[in-house]
Amino acid sequence: MTSVLVIDGCVKYAFHMESRVRELRLQQSLSQQALATAMGVSRQTINAIETGRYDPSLTLAVHLARHFETTVEELFDVDA
Repeated sequence: MTSVLVIDGCVKYAFHMESRVRELRLQQSLSQQALATAMGVSRQTINAIETGRYDPSLTLAVHLARHFETTVEELFDVDA
């Protein structure tokens, strides 16, 4: 997902974040709904994370990483 912060008409920060959520979810044979239920979020939230339309909160990112027994840094790659 590309994010841009614009202050007074000037771009201050932009980044692209990749997620391994879909890959790891499929390795565990989990549906989006099953993962969403385990995380306490909607299926649409999991879909949006997987498609790069939504960056999860830090809390959700940590819970996802713990679920997949990995680190946040390994689950989400931020290309600054």
